[in-house]
Amino acid sequence: MTVTVDPPIGELPEQDRPFHVEQHGIDFIPESERWATPRDVGMMWAGASVQIEYFIYGAILMTFGFTFWQALSIIVLGNISYLLLALCSLQGPQAGTTVFGINRASFGPNGSRLIALFNWLTQIGFEVEGLILIVGAGLVLSLKAGFSPGDPAKVIFVLVAVLIQGVLPFLGHASIVKTLRMLAIPFAILFAVLLGFAASHASLNAVHHGADWQTYLEGLAFTITLSGLGWAECGNDFSRYCPPNVSRRGIVGWVFLGTALPEILIMTLGAAVGTFIKGLGTGTGGFLPLAHQSVIPGWFVTIFLLFCIVQLFAINSLDLYSSGVTLQALGVRVRRYQAVVLDCVIALGVTMYAIFSVSFSKYLTDFVDVVIVWIAPWSAIYLVDWAMRRYRYDPAELQRTDSSSIYWRSGGIHWPGIIAQVVGMFAAISALAATFPLPHWLNLVTFHTRDSAGFGADFSIFFGLAVGGLVYLVLGWSSVREQVARQERPVVSERELVHP
Repeated sequence: MTVTVDPPIGELPEQDRPFHVEQHGIDFIPESERWATPRDVGMMWAGASVQIEYFIYGAILMTFGFTFWQALSIIVLGNISYLLLALCSLQGPQAGTTVFGINRASFGPNGSRLIALFNWLTQIGFEVEGLILIVGAGLVLSLKAGFSPGDPAKVIFVLVAVLIQGVLPFLGHASIVKTLRMLAIPFAILFAVLLGFAASHASLNAVHHGADWQTYLEGLAFTITLSGLGWAECGNDFSRYCPPNVSRRGIVGWVFLGTALPEILIMTLGAAVGTFIKGLGTGTGGFLPLAHQSVIPGWFVTIFLLFCIVQLFAINSLDLYSSGVTLQALGVRVRRYQAVVLDCVIALGVTMYAIFSVSFSKYLTDFVDVVIVWIAPWSAIYLVDWAMRRYRYDPAELQRTDSSSIYWRSGGIHWPGIIAQVVGMFAAISALAATFPLPHWLNLVTFHTRDSAGFGADFSIFFGLAVGGLVYLVLGWSSVREQVARQERPVVSERELVHP
């Protein structure tokens, strides 16, 4: 065994400091490098929450036909889902690895690869969303400067955006945390100024009748997915830098405060602006209505969109970082920063398609429907598995992907997890009010709750969570408890784990 002296806490290696290339992937983070506190994690998420995407989501809600007060209730209820992100950030400090390293316990090392694939595709989808908005902001700035950008300009915007977006995630976790924290305050100021311009023009009673309960549930599913549920699969990628004995209550509190409260305020502002700037969040790039309105001064729109571009790159870095470590969990032998390059190439192609083929709101609603189907049952299975294991994993065993691991099970697959995921996905899609056609036999709950216009209710998230979690609890109880008994043997020391 190699004898290596670990650096004291706080004296991190150069590659683990901000604005240096991080070397960690899904490997175990030694305690000497666990520099983060619950406040650090919460502030990072706050930096990811005080941002333009949630403003646009609030504006898009007004295109559903809601009254402002209906939209406000959806915003408040939907953002309570950040409790899911908080709960899915509690495993990393003890396990010392990423979400899809921990996921090997509930699905097996090989079974987890399927779920990791779902997440990798999801992260690319979120990256594309950010790129579309970056290009959209660039288009508006071009119009404000007196240019009329055509298709060649759009291609150039996409290429430049993809090249720039890879820089921050290439550097790694510490750089992302520092950048997001720096951007939170200036954006809070910009949103406060925007509120001042919008306050006297918002028409809160412009829609008198509002939407029916079926559409209300669809808007709630949209908001929940783009809030806490849509980030739940990333939580431990960042909380793993907290020490094992960190306060769980502190993580839950700081993550929830750093996400739900600012997003409720920003989405509400977006909904209010959406009452007098029609079509915001729709069309090519989502921002074009800002170029043709007279309420918000042009100089402020320019400053606002320039800041939006910078911050969207920082937000995309979270997706690219999680995508990179997820690709490693898939078994692809690449370093995390090499995975960033691969993601950028794929995102380039998808963004080109989206910019020239669909509106931003259409891309977003279709994408949300796809995400719901897998992530709702998965998050329930993930948390139920953790609870059944008495809130503890064996970090050394999570790093093993061969038959010697206690998490190996049958051929590297924990079938109760796979079965619960499949059944939960079927339950979710049966109650999904999809924006694309589904056969009636696959969409029975929604089909039988149709209104007079033919639109059904969306219970997909609730069905996916309940069915996925319950099926796993029933099927996995005995096998997980048997693993827990083996897991409670003395584990190897951290030095043996980090320096075998």
